[in-house]
Amino acid sequence: MARTSFNKRELEKKKQQKREEKNKRKEERKLAGGSGSFEDMIAYVDENGVITSTPPDPFNKKEVIAENISVSTPKQEDIVIPVYIGIVEHFNTEKGYGFIRETGGAGEKFFFHVSDTNGNIEERSTVSFELERGLKGMVAVRITIVK
Repeated sequence: MARTSFNKRELEKKKQQKREEKNKRKEERKLAGGSGSFEDMIAYVDENGVITSTPPDPFNKKEVIAENISVSTPKQEDIVIPVYIGIVEHFNTEKGYGFIRETGGAGEKFFFHVSDTNGNIEERSTVSFELERGLKGMVAVRITIVK
């Protein structure tokens, strides 16, 4: 028992000593003058982007026209989305999905869903479509039957 109360007293002494040191540092900061005046805290940036404590010379100011400053990103030209032509290789009417094989180029297969079609799609019908990035790769969208 004596040992536990001794440890408690030692911990209390350490805590009290830390509080006293903290109060002493606080008093020293107050006596040192605090944070200083507002003028001491101001920083200026010169024409080269360097931070200085002296204000810029008002006679060397350059006049800037606000219309010449572009804030937003420039408008891009309309991107032309290529239209591909392919043949429906597989179509599951029950589940509403299928695959289109591109006729030109590499002849890749692209997944499509019936919600992206425009009309009745059947196997071996020629269709035109556009591509978009899906969760698992490129997906055929805006599918129309070519006559």
